[in-house]
Amino acid sequence: MTVSQPSFNASNSIIVRLKIKNKVGMLATVTQVISEMGGVVGAIDLVHSEEGILVRDISIFTYDSDHSKKIVEAIKNLSGIEFVNFSDRTFLVHLGGKIGIRNRIPVKTRDDLSMAYTPGVARVCLDIFDEPEDAYKYTIKANTVAVVTDGTAVLGLGDIGPKAAMPVMEGKVMLFKEFADIDAWPICLDTKDTEEIIRIVKAIAPGFGGINLEDIAAPRCFEIERRLQEELDIPVFHDDQHGTAVVSTAALINALKLVNKKAGDLKVVISGAGAAGTACSKMILQLGVKNLIGCDSKGAIHAKRNDLNSSKRWFAENTNPDQEAGSLKDVIAGADIFLGVSAPNILQQEDLKRMAKDPIVFAMSNPDPEISPEEAMPVVAVMATGRSDYPNQINNVLCFPGIFRGALDSLSSSINEEMKFAAAHAIASTVKDSHLCADYIIPSVFDSSVAPKIAEAVQDAAYKTGVARRVVS
Repeated sequence: MTVSQPSFNASNSIIVRLKIKNKVGMLATVTQVISEMGGVVGAIDLVHSEEGILVRDISIFTYDSDHSKKIVEAIKNLSGIEFVNFSDRTFLVHLGGKIGIRNRIPVKTRDDLSMAYTPGVARVCLDIFDEPEDAYKYTIKANTVAVVTDGTAVLGLGDIGPKAAMPVMEGKVMLFKEFADIDAWPICLDTKDTEEIIRIVKAIAPGFGGINLEDIAAPRCFEIERRLQEELDIPVFHDDQHGTAVVSTAALINALKLVNKKAGDLKVVISGAGAAGTACSKMILQLGVKNLIGCDSKGAIHAKRNDLNSSKRWFAENTNPDQEAGSLKDVIAGADIFLGVSAPNILQQEDLKRMAKDPIVFAMSNPDPEISPEEAMPVVAVMATGRSDYPNQINNVLCFPGIFRGALDSLSSSINEEMKFAAAHAIASTVKDSHLCADYIIPSVFDSSVAPKIAEAVQDAAYKTGVARRVVS
């Protein structure tokens, strides 16, 4: 079985501080050892000099934390080198948290205070009491999203709880701000009770313009989202489901152009029947696909299986028209598309060779995909993953900032299917047909044109479907 080779990226980099004798060749000795140990030297900074000593910080890219420790031990054994300390660059980024609050107006004088707070604020409060919708005009509500989790399904980590999930939620909040200028806030709940989560979110909703549900395990996430959508008048969006579905659908729209296949003629196999797999399946069916087969760890989901929970029963009732049974490796034969949101290294190249001509493979398990790109790319027409170090990264950050920007700007009461499809087509259209190729079916997450384009398309869909409350002047 071929597995993904380790790769360097900034998240596995360290900085070592060393006192190095000020002699010719000493620094070269250090860098040579780092190279021999498989590390890659980045920046080398002079911190300060002492008597016959130069204190330097050396940035080193490594494979993982164990690799970092081995490099540090090798450096410690060098003669003429005094090891001072080392820092994990990712942990340095997180020191004190990654987000904060800043005031939009100064509070420097008595006049500032009297208008921003007492006594002037009372008149604004009374205005909102009389006209509740004015909260969108006179408070942060119109530009604020709550990122809500219970920490039970954190990507690649599973049920780690609300405290340990906080760094992920802070990162999500940063992306909202960076890509759509939305003020979001992490809300990490110390409960797994469905009813309690619903009650808490409803209770805090007056202070937010939207709710982004994040990393809540299936099948509870479905009920939580459904109830909140029914009982709140602001958009509720479970990004693990719908963000993944929107971006993968956008990528699929463009991939089908490349291989010149039509949705109605496809056989699609999806590995993973949780939140993401279910949402992806629903959107793909709406593209016009008729033959879709969902698989879990026990193989194809079909009507004769008696071990299915409520979400998997949806697959049994709505997919697999020919009632194919067997393992993933069995049903992938003849498939035009494989989409994985499940587990690493569950397919081999021989499995892909049994797919239809010009197969499309989206292996999105993170950090290790269902099959390594190195193994898959020689035998597929299009390959995509969830990783940033390969072409065609299917990443939710392409979707959620823009879709919430559009929903907030239109004061939408919900994010409906039409808005999600508008977002998918907006993402796909960012890549011009003349630029489409096997390595470029989806825009970069850093393409600044994506979020505004999605926001515009989402607003248009919101007005057309009657969920927008902002009057168009």
